[in-house]
Amino acid sequence: MTHSDLEARIATLEMRTMHQDRVIEDLNATITTQWRIIDGLARQMANLDDRLRDGAGGVPPEAPPPHY
Repeated sequence: MTHSDLEARIATLEMRTMHQDRVIEDLNATITTQWRIIDGLARQMANLDDRLRDGAGGVPPEAPPPHY
């Protein structure tokens, strides 16, 4: 294997590494964004759950109509 062949292989490996680093950064950014969205949705669900529980416990059940 000649010196120029080794240089070409090293250059190819460096380009692959740079590409992989960029892909990893993009994936990390995507995952971070998704976790923010998921956390926000989880808070909204907890808030809605609390509101439903508070609303259900504060209202007495309606009496059946007299014809029952």
